[in-house]
Parts: sequence; C-alpha cells; structure tokens
Amino acid sequence: MVKAIRVNELGGPESFNRTKSQNQVLKWEDVEVGDPKDGEIRIKHKAIGLNFLDVYYRKGQLEAPTLPYTPGAEGVGVVTAVGPGVTDRKVGELVGYACYPMGSYAEERILSADKAVPVPPSVNPVVAASVLLKGMTAQYLVHRCFKVQPGHTVLVHAAAGGTGSLLCQWANAIGATVIGTVSTKEKATQAKEDGCHHVIIYKEEDFVARVNEITSGKGVEVVYDSVGKDTIQGSLACLKIRGYLVSIGDASGAPDPVPLPALGAKSLFLTRAGLFQYTVTREELVETAADVFANLASGVLRVRVNRTYPLLHAAQAHADLENRKTTGSVVLLP
Repeated sequence: MVKAIRVNELGGPESFNRTKSQNQVLKWEDVEVGDPKDGEIRIKHKAIGLNFLDVYYRKGQLEAPTLPYTPGAEGVGVVTAVGPGVTDRKVGELVGYACYPMGSYAEERILSADKAVPVPPSVNPVVAASVLLKGMTAQYLVHRCFKVQPGHTVLVHAAAGGTGSLLCQWANAIGATVIGTVSTKEKATQAKEDGCHHVIIYKEEDFVARVNEITSGKGVEVVYDSVGKDTIQGSLACLKIRGYLVSIGDASGAPDPVPLPALGAKSLFLTRAGLFQYTVTREELVETAADVFANLASGVLRVRVNRTYPLLHAAQAHADLENRKTTGSVVLLP
C-alpha cells in the first residue's frame, strides 16, 4: 500500500486541520498500486506538478472520473518495474509525464509506458515536474495553435502564472512584443523579468484601453486567455483584424457563450485549445517534450518553482493557487 490524495466528492479544497465532523474533499488515504501489466510501468514519484486543471476537475468544472479518484496529470519519478512488452523503459530510469488518466497525486502509480518521456540528467526532477505540462502547453501554443512570428504583438493573461510565465519567455525569444496582465505590482516585476515588454495591472487600469494605447489602436495578433469569464469579451476587443483568441482556461469561471456574429466584425478566430489534442501521437509527445527540455538547456526558458508543498498538504496548495497567492509553478513533494 502507498499513500495518495483522493477526491471523495466535488467541492472546495478543504483544509486538513478541520475537525472530523467536517467534509474533506481531498483526503490522504492508502491505495493499492499493484504490478504493471502489458505496456505499463510503475513509477515512484520524486515530484508532482500542480496545475489549474486539477482545480477544474475537483470543482466539477471539468467532468471528473468516477468518485473517488486520485487527481493530477503531471509527475516525475523513477521507474521501479516494467510490464510485459515494455522495451524502451527500464528500471531505475528517471521519466516524466503529463497525460491522462489522472493519478499523479500519489507516492507511486502505474502508467502506460508510451506516455512517459525520459528526463535528461541535467534537469532536476522538481524542475521537470514543474515545467513538463506547462512547458509543452506553451510550446504548442506559440508554435502550432497559433504560430507566433517576429514582429507579432501578443497578449498573455495571468502572465506571472506557471503557463503564462513560460508563454511570455517563449514569445519574447521568438521576437514578438509581449503584453502581460497581472494582479499585483510584485507579479508585474516577475512578468517583466520573464520577457513582457508591457505589463498591465488589471486591478488598476482597464486592460482593453491600455492594449489599444500600446498598439496605437491596431490590436494584437493573438490573445492567450486562461482567465475566462472575466476577460473573454475584453480579449476579443483587443484583437486586430483576423486575430486569434486562444482560450486555455477558466480561472474566473466559464465564459459566457460568444455568438458567431461577434466574430464577424473583424473576422476573428476563436479556439479552445488543449495540450492532449496536440500530443496525440507518440511522435508529437516526444518532440514537444524534447523542445521544452532543449529550451531549458539553452536558457530560453527559466522555470520558477516558487512554492513547494508536501503532497499531504495538497489542499493548502489548491487553496493558494485558487486565491492567486502563488506565482510561477507549484510542485508537490511525496
């Protein structure tokens, strides 16, 4: 038996110091892992990535597996056993993954071998766990979902967050002008360090008016919007003719429907993008992960692991992430 965080019912990130009479949505429980079957490996985690996707599933914004379930889609660990038919993974190898089914909030887990990618020896497991999902997300967003080019102007909401930080760095390295929105002066400082040429503190000024001022009324080629309900209409207003709005999250709640005629005035493009639709094949997965690790090695990407929590305290980590008390990436340590 090993320990894991289990979601027993949908709801808020109940704290672990509550009395027993109160419900705990996230519980620290014993689970049975078992032996790997055909095509599977068993992993002993060294670090686990925390992502807003985990919050969406826990709250029911995305459809969760049958309750109870173990959350988490990202982790790094050592292979402790391989199942029949596995030839490209070996015991003792350090691997990482960002995939479904969920189950990373555990000391150990079983995983399909074709979902694991080797972690270079030069990359610390904590860094790898903090960057794989967010880094691969940034990679497909700037290279495949919308191909950012030198001279483009891009708008990144939540620019100091885990994915936002990497998006800003990558777009800046390509040669784009990067505009980022943040909630505080402290986060504005970080966003500037991460490549933002212009930072908007949305609590102090209207981001639509400021983007219009920065671009001299032309608008931006693409908006990466992870906020959702509070920003979607403003994001559309910030786009230039034939601009792209890439919705990648709903931190403020699911956005209201956008009528098709609203896109027609400027012939806008709107997409709801997800990493797992851009890493469908083994080849796509390996190439995307390799690009992330290569950009880490070259210094294009700098990872900020500003907070780590024991896996036992996953509830507190969720609460801090939801309340925007964190910047950069958050990692859970088993």
